[in-house]
Amino acid sequence: MTNSSVLRDKSIVGAPIVHMVCMAVLLFAFWMLLSGNTEVKFITYGVLTSIIASWVCYPLLLVSNLAGTKKYFIFGINPFKLICYFFWLMGQLILANIDVIKATVRPELQINPCVVRFRYKADNPMAEVILANSITLTPGTVTMNVTPEGVFEVHALTDGAAAGLEDPSGMPGKVAWLLGQDFTFEKMGRDY
Repeated sequence: MTNSSVLRDKSIVGAPIVHMVCMAVLLFAFWMLLSGNTEVKFITYGVLTSIIASWVCYPLLLVSNLAGTKKYFIFGINPFKLICYFFWLMGQLILANIDVIKATVRPELQINPCVVRFRYKADNPMAEVILANSITLTPGTVTMNVTPEGVFEVHALTDGAAAGLEDPSGMPGKVAWLLGQDFTFEKMGRDY
């Protein structure tokens, strides 16, 4: 796919030129952070390389939905929502740490390992990626597998962690909110 055809592609969600400009601005900010030099020639080099890199790399950063009818820019996330999700996830990490600590420091271990299965489908494929990685970041849970049909297999260390995975308004709902997606969620049970 050439860059000129990308600009005319109606299957891309959002405006490609806005995506490229945002990416160029971020690349330039990173350039300035790394170089730390404010001479005109370095700023010019930074601007030019940022524009060229965003132009060349943009088609590589598009992912199609399963039906192939839409393409999503992988960094096409609202920054305000991303910051809110980050702080919410940090809170969940703290709560999960407390849950794991409580389960393991008591004289009688209160761990009950199991594999939780659920189906999570959203049109944007990045939703599954973000959900799988967010689950793995949370102490006491590890995403073992995600099938092409959207079935997640997650190892949970405690009953609290397993119950949290089976709640569609929890992490699955937050990921869908982050990406502005509708989603379907179906519990598929636990294996002990």
